[in-house]
Amino acid sequence: MKNDARLEDLPPAADRFRRIEATPLPENLGALLDRLADEVPDRRAWDFFESGRRITYGALRTAVNRLANGFAAIGIGHGTHVGVMLPNIPELPLAWLALARIGAVMVPVNVRYTAHELDYVLGDSEASFLVVHHEFLPTVRDVLETRPGLAAGLIVAGGTAPGMHDMARLPLGRADTYAGRPPARDDLLNIQYTSGTTGFPKGCMLTHRYWLTVGLVHAHCDAQVYERILVTLPLFYMTGLWQLVMSFHQGAAVYVAARQSASRFMDWVRDHAIDFCIYPNLAYKQPPAPDDRNHRVKRANIYGFPAGDHAALEARFGFHAREGFGMTEIGCGMIVPLEAAEMVGSGSCGIPAPFRECRVADENGETVPIGAVGELLVRGPGILQGYYRKPEATAAAFWGDWFRTGDLFRQDERGWFYILGRTKDMVRRSGENIAAREVEAILLEIPEIAEAAVVPVPDALRGEEVKACLVLQDGLTRDDLAPERVIDHCRAKLAVFKVPRYLEYRTEPLPRTASGKVSKPPLLSEKADLRTGSWDRVDGCWR
Repeated sequence: MKNDARLEDLPPAADRFRRIEATPLPENLGALLDRLADEVPDRRAWDFFESGRRITYGALRTAVNRLANGFAAIGIGHGTHVGVMLPNIPELPLAWLALARIGAVMVPVNVRYTAHELDYVLGDSEASFLVVHHEFLPTVRDVLETRPGLAAGLIVAGGTAPGMHDMARLPLGRADTYAGRPPARDDLLNIQYTSGTTGFPKGCMLTHRYWLTVGLVHAHCDAQVYERILVTLPLFYMTGLWQLVMSFHQGAAVYVAARQSASRFMDWVRDHAIDFCIYPNLAYKQPPAPDDRNHRVKRANIYGFPAGDHAALEARFGFHAREGFGMTEIGCGMIVPLEAAEMVGSGSCGIPAPFRECRVADENGETVPIGAVGELLVRGPGILQGYYRKPEATAAAFWGDWFRTGDLFRQDERGWFYILGRTKDMVRRSGENIAAREVEAILLEIPEIAEAAVVPVPDALRGEEVKACLVLQDGLTRDDLAPERVIDHCRAKLAVFKVPRYLEYRTEPLPRTASGKVSKPPLLSEKADLRTGSWDRVDGCWR
């Protein structure tokens, strides 16, 4: 147990964390499902409540095995990479579990990706199959122009298309059991793409152990029994998937919304008797209502919630809201236990979660003194194996076996950690990580643009918005390159959340460091309101 000193003021939590670390993990994700199907076959596993589609654990195992046999019949085997481009419908977790049963690898794809982005992810991940919703076939057909070999591996959900496999028909007539070789804990299960400072996203190699670990930690980090867990984030992200595995570890049910909604969030919590949720910061901005405290929530996880509003959030809704820290690469990194009520409003992300060690380091990887600021490093079993086909990026992301998060932290004398900012060149908009270099690369495709720098602009609703600082070729002015043309170009190449909201045309070259790189601190500090002098694409005006 590596957390004793940091948990010395919380003996019950220390005992729980030790028990979690001593809990044997199932051999793979399918083994965990088998246990539930044997023990509680008639208990509900999930409920996609807006469509009325729900399933029990016993029926889920049968459905998973039949689909796994259907996948195997068309050539998906142990180690096959399969892209999955689906919204929040049951076919997504069903496909994931079937691929897990086979020992295949899922490559989740953001459904808002353009053909440009989809082509990159499929090529980088070496996916030979793609499960796609009928709605997104126009995007896929654009990709087929440059990747014609993918056509034979297309599996369509939510409809049919000539010459493509119908996901709904693949399980028909298949056996209720799957007899193939089971995967091991450290076999790859996901290549999960996350934005990085190198431009295009990088594929995090995540194993069965990763998902079993993060689910176990969230299921038992508090002395609570959860029966109904609300999922509102897209299932192609890691958060909704770990909530599913968390529910498996509890024998609970996930209640899945089609998409996030701040205005309907608490109605869902009440209507479905939810006892665990991830509370979206935007929901707090909804007007107070008489039934705000009418719910069964035992714990609400919050991430990056304004510290000054934390106590008021708990007072308004009457539930325990606790911060934490995690990321795709490490899963769960830190937790604030329920009993740590004194940390409400402190801004702390918590203490290291079970299976995790954390420290704050300088630019040489050496631990800094207590209270000093440095980069957070994390290690422990079940973190990413590395970035797929990117050995240099993998090497740069580690100090030995310590993963470099790229986030600036400090640790206090009691062992609590606090996030202060980022070392990475990123914009974080509504929970989405946007790599500045990816957007800059698209902007520089426009011939009239000589230089481009993307920076974050604080925003009350989204946390941050994307701003692009543009320097045009000599002799050109903004009359030669209208903002609308820049935005249209970005929309054609980037998912909608990456498209800059603000465009600033600059007449002087961008500031640079001694080594010739663009220096962004001056761009962030030269004016009190970073929107001033920019075109606002949302409001359609110059600020």
